Amino acid sequence: MNIEKDIIQMKKNAIEMIGEAELKEKLSLGEKLRVKLGVDPTSCDLHLGHSVVLEKLRRFQDMGHTAVLIIGDFTAQVGDPSGRDSTRPVLTDDIVKKNAKTYTEQAFKVLDKSRTEIRYNSEWLKKFMAGPEFINVSKNMTISRLLEREDFKSRLDAQSPVSLLEILYPVFQGYDSVAVKADIELGGSDQIFNLLVGRAVQKIYSQTPQTVMTMPLLIGTDGVKKMSKSYGNYIGLCDVAADMFGKAMSISDELMYDYYKILTNENLEEIKALHPMKAKKKLASIIVEKYHGRSEAESSIENFEKVFSKKEMPEDMREFIVSGPEKMVNIIVAAGICKGKNEARRLISQGAVKIDNEKIKEDFVFEPKNCVLQVGRRHFRKLKV
Repeated sequence: MNIEKDIIQMKKNAIEMIGEAELKEKLSLGEKLRVKLGVDPTSCDLHLGHSVVLEKLRRFQDMGHTAVLIIGDFTAQVGDPSGRDSTRPVLTDDIVKKNAKTYTEQAFKVLDKSRTEIRYNSEWLKKFMAGPEFINVSKNMTISRLLEREDFKSRLDAQSPVSLLEILYPVFQGYDSVAVKADIELGGSDQIFNLLVGRAVQKIYSQTPQTVMTMPLLIGTDGVKKMSKSYGNYIGLCDVAADMFGKAMSISDELMYDYYKILTNENLEEIKALHPMKAKKKLASIIVEKYHGRSEAESSIENFEKVFSKKEMPEDMREFIVSGPEKMVNIIVAAGICKGKNEARRLISQGAVKIDNEKIKEDFVFEPKNCVLQVGRRHFRKLKV
């Protein structure tokens, strides 16, 4: 066993590791580690931002350790305050359960299912809240400690409310580490406060505190905020190949190199020597191939070049049947191009919606006919009567 070599492999691409001494001691004893990753099912899809920590968890699996994926069905209803300038909306139990199901399915696009322990934190947190454990932890954690996080300081300075549940969130996440006896906890760099509270809560229960490892945040396709479905700047793990490719092609040249660094093992100097367009096509192809296979990646390149380079319509457009006069915003949503009417209206007002290559206005009512609907640069539908 080469502990130093293992540590180097574990730390690859990580932003920070805290608790290396405890980790080395466990490895010297030949222990198989329990590596924890918690995800709150606040939406129905995982995206490339999630894949950064999922890939790191997969590397631990490949090294022979146990991956513990915690689905935060309890904490999702509390709301993680990390990186938030306001309180998250409260989710219903039904929505959380529905999202949790898709999270587990999508996580196995990266993780080895046979070596993954799936846990739901409602299993222990409902009991934790109702019994003496909550009192035990609460008397050992101070409000001043929990208010140290920058998110709260900024919001309080701006006189923006901070709920008691948000203050307690890191305590709940910390108790997760106690419940599963975590040796390592992974998270994005914005999760450092929550992860360190996990170490503190483990000490209350006389557990050896977990090693904390943070990974870089992936900036979304807008080039401004971290990738998030709520910001609409994400590339979903379950996006169809054409959409995944198109979204990757939409990012800026500067951001592209961060994606290469965070998501791939490509030599960055060699990539920078390529023409930016060629480099971006290569990146988009790598992403699509990982989640859809080589054939889909090659088809996506061909389709992209037809639509954008040669200004041709794609050959494999989906069909959508229209039975009578209908507002275009309703058609766009029903055809699965936009999630909601507000997004559809915004695209129409921006001149991004065309019928047979003619831009339409916001109040446009479609009279059924066989034609081609184009929304933005990537989405096409054959409208048929």
